[in-house]
Order: sequence, then C-alpha cells, then structure tokens
Amino acid sequence: MKIPFRMPWTMSRTGSSADKAVRDEKAITGPLALIAGEGQARWTGRSYGALSREGFMKNPVAYRAVRMISEAAASIPWLAYQDGGERPDHPALALLARPNPAMTGPDFLETLYGHLLLAGNAYVEPLTLGERAAELHLLRPDRTGVVLGTDGWPVGYDYRAGGAARRIAAGALLHLKLFHPLDDHQGFPPLAAAQVALDLHNASGRWNKALLDNSARPSGALVYQPKEGGNLSADQYERLKTELDEGYSGPMRAGRPLLLEGGLDWKSMGLSPKDMDFVEARNGAARDIALAFGVPPILIGIPGDNTYANYQEANRAFYRLTVLPLVARIAASLSVFLGQITGEALRLEPDLDTVAGLATERDALWARVGAAGFLSDEEKREAVGY
Repeated sequence: MKIPFRMPWTMSRTGSSADKAVRDEKAITGPLALIAGEGQARWTGRSYGALSREGFMKNPVAYRAVRMISEAAASIPWLAYQDGGERPDHPALALLARPNPAMTGPDFLETLYGHLLLAGNAYVEPLTLGERAAELHLLRPDRTGVVLGTDGWPVGYDYRAGGAARRIAAGALLHLKLFHPLDDHQGFPPLAAAQVALDLHNASGRWNKALLDNSARPSGALVYQPKEGGNLSADQYERLKTELDEGYSGPMRAGRPLLLEGGLDWKSMGLSPKDMDFVEARNGAARDIALAFGVPPILIGIPGDNTYANYQEANRAFYRLTVLPLVARIAASLSVFLGQITGEALRLEPDLDTVAGLATERDALWARVGAAGFLSDEEKREAVGY
C-alpha cells in the first residue's frame, strides 16, 4: 500500500521574502511514499567507502584517472534539440549550467561522473517548481539504497543522511548505473575490476615506506658465532635487541653504521627489488588500474606502454573510447528524465565542436569536406554538423 504525500522544500539561506516564498513552493518531483510490505533497501556493493579511500584518496593512479575522466567529461558543453531544431535558449541548458545554488554545472557533472566511476551508480534528485525542474541535486551512492517490490522491480529508494532516513518514489529519482553482469539494479564500479591491482600498487607503496623507515635496508639477521661456542645470555640478548631498536631503526637513523662486537655477523635476508621484479610489478599494477578506467597509461606517465604512437593519438583515443561514450549515455538519460518532468520531447547532446581533444579529427573533416567540389555550401554545412 502506498500513501503519497508532498513535503515542502525549505531553505535556510537568507534572501528576500519573495525568494523565500518561491523556495517554499519547491517540492520533490513526484510524491514521497511510505511503502508497506516491500523489501529492504539494497545498498551499493563493493563498499563505495572502501574503494574511495583505498583508490581515490590513497592511490595516485586511481585518483588521476578519475579526475581526468570526470573533468574532461564535465568540460564538454551541451546542446538541446526540440521539435527537430536546436534550442540554444532551452531551460534545460540553464538548469545544467547551474543545477543548484551550491554547485555550478562543471561541479555538478564532475561529481556525478565521480560517483559513477567509484560506485558504479549515481542518483539525481530534481526539485520542481510548477511543471519544470528548478534544481538538480546529487545523492551520495553509499547513502542511497534501491527498494525492490514483490515483483523484483524497484519501487523506491531509501536515502539516509545525518541519522535520518526518507523514502523516495521510484519515478521521482534518476538512477544512473554502469553495466553489472550479476546485478539487475546496481552498477559495477570500474575500480572494483582492478581491485587486485589496486591492492598490489598500494602494498608496494607501503613496502617502500617501511623500507625507508627501516634505514632503507632490507631485513636481515645478526648471527652469533663465538670462537669458543655457546650462546648469548638472556641479558646480552635483550641488550642487543634494545640497541638495535633504539640506535639503528627509524628514518632519523638511516645509514648509521652497525657496530658489531666479537662473534656477531650481519646476514641479509631480504630480496632485492631486482630479484622481486619490484618496479615492473608496480608499473604493471598501475597499467591495470588505468586500463580499468579506460585511460591510456601514457597520459598518466606510466612507463613501459607503447600502445599509442604519441601523446596526441592517446589523448584522441581517450576522448573517443572513454569520455564521449560516458557523456553520451548521461545525455540520453537526462534527456528522457527532464523530458518526462516537462512533458516535452527533449534531446541533449554534447557539443563535439568544442572538444579540444578532437581538434585534429575536426580539421581533417573540414579539409575533406571543403575540398569536395561536388557538394554545395548547404550540403557541406550539413556534412560537418551545422
């Protein structure tokens, strides 16, 4: 049983009385619903918090890959088409340019793409004023869960924040997700596919740090070989351990020579980085992380990758194979969702003519079309997208 009700959206910002009156009229699109007899919410898997901490916040490769994709995608302007023609003055473009008072368009889109890359899911909640969407807000994936009905389809979403929880009807929220082969309702984050490589890369960094903390030397053993035989007494053994801990451990004591008394000899027990192929293993893990996100390793500065002939070719592949498909799917979803709110057919598309990474392709296209003497000026304009 569903009991719909509408709640006012109140703002605490200061402003004129007219502004406050308008804000008080804003309501969440569609009714909030109390749904009885339905299943529990299913939250984002693969621990969004853990992937964010170990990946984005602690791993430079994952951090840079996410920033590159989200910033490149958020920097592409939008075009709006309606009734077969371009609408540069469409309200949807103004909404995407300033989705809400706290965020500009690039801020909003960069966060949206970041949620998709780190969680595989992104949630957009609109606030309506009359028959139009007045604001768009992003809900953090780890705070939002999908509520399934008895037929297995989503009937709502539970959102938890600050100790409070509310349920949002399924049609009142835009749920964006990446393909998941084993889950019908949650997306699969790219970083989860590179989790082994991520752990290896982070572990190698901790190994380097521990090595520096241990005087930049591998572990070893002190061997006691007195001429007359016998072992160290308990007091001698404890004194030796104390001297090693206090006199030769830690970064401030790096390089200090080890003073050995008669019968003591140092035997190294650690494998050298060359023996472990340490550097190549670390670079291999970095390439796997970049591969999971679809970022050519050459763009991040990872050595040993010769897939692309030069940086320019890699940058073009980055836009064509990673950025543009992601932007196109978001444009299609937003077109349908915003069109349903206003009841109008809307088509949003990225403006590819402004993408710096495709300048070479654009120059080549214009040169070919311009040299085609069998085309009229109108046909040439149509061929290049005008």
